[in-house]
Amino acid sequence: MTDSSRERKVRGSQIRSSRESKQQQRNQRREDKGLSRLQKQRGQNEQRTPTQLSDQFIPEEQSFVETEAVKEVKNRMRRWIDVERPVHLIGPTGCGKTALAMHVAHDRDRPVVWINGDADLTTSDLVGEYAEKERISEHDKYIHNVVKSKDIIRDRWVDNPLTLAVREGATLVYNEFSRTKPVANNVLLSVFEEGVLELPGQRGESRYVDVHPDFRAILTSNSVEYAGVHEPQDALLDRLVGIHMGFYDHDTEVEITRSHVDNTGMERIESIVRLMRELRGRLDIDIGTRAAIMAAEGLEPIDDPDRSTLTTVCVDVLASKLAQRSEVQALRNEVEAAIEDVGADLS
Repeated sequence: MTDSSRERKVRGSQIRSSRESKQQQRNQRREDKGLSRLQKQRGQNEQRTPTQLSDQFIPEEQSFVETEAVKEVKNRMRRWIDVERPVHLIGPTGCGKTALAMHVAHDRDRPVVWINGDADLTTSDLVGEYAEKERISEHDKYIHNVVKSKDIIRDRWVDNPLTLAVREGATLVYNEFSRTKPVANNVLLSVFEEGVLELPGQRGESRYVDVHPDFRAILTSNSVEYAGVHEPQDALLDRLVGIHMGFYDHDTEVEITRSHVDNTGMERIESIVRLMRELRGRLDIDIGTRAAIMAAEGLEPIDDPDRSTLTTVCVDVLASKLAQRSEVQALRNEVEAAIEDVGADLS
């Protein structure tokens, strides 16, 4: 074997070694790039939930009045929330369930997530679904003047309010809970009992979400005799603490009404509340504290309303609860009789 052949062998070995080294470098670059992309995606996922949580529509807490009657219900709620039991407030329209639920939720100093029950609400509306497309583009340039481009399009899961609340340890306020069909609320069973939320439609390990230890739930419902109200399944009611509410006492309703009306004297507010409480006993419709607030607002611009004006304002406030126009005159008659009986004086 000549010296030149030995040189060719060495040179060939060097060439192979050089190619292997370059291939290893390319592989390393690919791994580094893949790792970098993975870390970036993880960072986006970590940021996604708080962002979605902060974007949730949450009604602002309204002015809140605390009398002894309100404190009594509030303390009962806190007692159960402290021992990690979901609270279910049940009562007629306008008795203050939602305002109390929002106040207790904000008092926890945790994020608040709001759900409004509806007959069309589904399990996906509560927990989430594959609702968006995610495009990932890759551009690799390992050889001079050669670019490899690849687009990957895949479904992206979007969390809905219940899942956000469970992940973040928020306080869930589920308003009008019993207006949602029971089948949609089945996901709550494992949340309240096993501390796990199952995401139907999600894949792999991501299908199950551990409930954050700070998660709490407050649900509100009208009584079952109301139109459009579904009776929740017994298995779910077994896991809720039920607190039935009625209308507040006279003094509490006066304070609540006064907190909403700035330029109305106390005597006029007391007369309006007394009149609405009288009508509550006379009529077959629910007349909540909100009706007194609306009547006070309607009378606020009038310095010295006479009984005819007072009657008209009260009829306007309550007429939306009537099914037909033919019932309005009967309502007016009852309002006039109630004004006569309570001696409402708004001067």
